[in-house]
Amino acid sequence: MKKFIKNSYISLLLLFLYIPILMLMVFSFNEGKTMSKWTGFSLKWYVQLFNDPNIADALTNTLSIAFLSAIISTIIGTLAAIGINECKKSTQNLILNFTYVPMVNADIVTGVSMLLLFIFLRIPRGYGTLLISHIAFNTPYVIFSILPRLRQLDPHLYEAALDMGATPVYAIWKVTIPQLMPSIITGAILAFTMSFDDFVISFFSTQGMVNNLPIYIYSMAKVGINPKINALSVIMFLCVMTLLVITNLRSMRADKQAKKNRQLANRSETRHKFSLKRETTS
Repeated sequence: MKKFIKNSYISLLLLFLYIPILMLMVFSFNEGKTMSKWTGFSLKWYVQLFNDPNIADALTNTLSIAFLSAIISTIIGTLAAIGINECKKSTQNLILNFTYVPMVNADIVTGVSMLLLFIFLRIPRGYGTLLISHIAFNTPYVIFSILPRLRQLDPHLYEAALDMGATPVYAIWKVTIPQLMPSIITGAILAFTMSFDDFVISFFSTQGMVNNLPIYIYSMAKVGINPKINALSVIMFLCVMTLLVITNLRSMRADKQAKKNRQLANRSETRHKFSLKRETTS
């Protein structure tokens, strides 16, 4: 009975979350302009969507900002995670508490804060301020994607590389980074996803000087719901879901590989202890 109630609750919750999206997907193929009546199947809104130059410009801005911010925030986040991991426990806790703030803070507060900063520094709003804002709120997600994996690494490998004459930078590049690569890729995909569908911070960072897809959808919605919005929203949803699925699959694969490596290490250690015991006995 408890299992039935639990499954029913989860099913109702999923229906509540995804029925609006399913309706959006269905009516993106509706021939008519209204979402209150189905008039027939058609792909004309998708055709009009891809023939709209304004949407093409918004898509170009969205992809370029997401790609650049993901790369830069991944580099900064990886180096920051390695540095934080080398700090004392008290220093780590202090830095991580500050790093949590952009993640738990409301987007509108972050957006207004970035806007006030750009106004104070007299930086013209545009592509550059949009990129800076996305890097700022993406970097904490990269840090917290890499830190758990970093804490699982064997520190003796890095120390052995130093003992063999490698410089700290070379040891990090050749020893630490390859082991962190699954988490780095996961963090990069997460940063790309966060940047791709952000609206609030983008809106305040540009003040209408640059359009990305979320801002363009908002602008279209202000003058009435255009059926092209349905098609565009479906494409964005599918892109984000695809990236999230890839991220989760990579994370699951990395966890399985780490578990397998630990099991192999434990077996090897057990065999080594057993052989030493036999030698001692003999």
